[in-house]
Amino acid sequence: MHIAELSRFLFELSDNNNRAWFVMNKPRYDILRAEFLQMVTRLIQELSKSDPAIAQCDPKKALFRINRDVRFGKDKSPYKTYFSASILPSGRKKPSEGGGPAYYFQISEDNRLFFAVGEYMPPSDRLKNIRLHLIEDEASFKKVIKNKALKECFGELQEEGKLVRPPKGYDPEHALIEYLKLKSMMVWTECQLDGMLYEDVHKKLVSGFKTALPLVSWLRAASFS
Repeated sequence: MHIAELSRFLFELSDNNNRAWFVMNKPRYDILRAEFLQMVTRLIQELSKSDPAIAQCDPKKALFRINRDVRFGKDKSPYKTYFSASILPSGRKKPSEGGGPAYYFQISEDNRLFFAVGEYMPPSDRLKNIRLHLIEDEASFKKVIKNKALKECFGELQEEGKLVRPPKGYDPEHALIEYLKLKSMMVWTECQLDGMLYEDVHKKLVSGFKTALPLVSWLRAASFS
């Protein structure tokens, strides 16, 4: 994977986000897409050593399309300005579809690497199961959120979309009520790619994703509807 060339392509795409430019540069895109697929394939192979559940994840299905869904938004730019992938056993790309925790990463036009682990805005039935699991096994959840390596790599659980008030039906005095208010159960971080080569990025992702395995395991222990 030529990281610098990918960043260059995405930067140029951000300035020329139209079909004519994309068609003219399709050969570049095809090469980079193939390299990105190889990157994801290797990542799955490496991660499956510590997390066998994802060994059968199809790398092609893990990749997101570069085409944007422009039906409902004001921004009608036809293409995303990042390459991204989501790795999880079910084969579904989005944790929001209820497929359980995922390993997600993207490389964007501003030369940044973003990676995340967990479940982002899962559907209501799945979120309910996660909350019940938290209540029924507080001890294991506390172990996860106090995990030193996890906190050093990612920081605290993300609070995007967090409820202002306790969710209906839950004890507002519960010791972990602030976590029960979360709409996602996920950690993420990002860094600048300046000077980083493919091997650097691969090692950083493998290290970060392995660090988050306690969160993945805890989420998988929450029953699925």
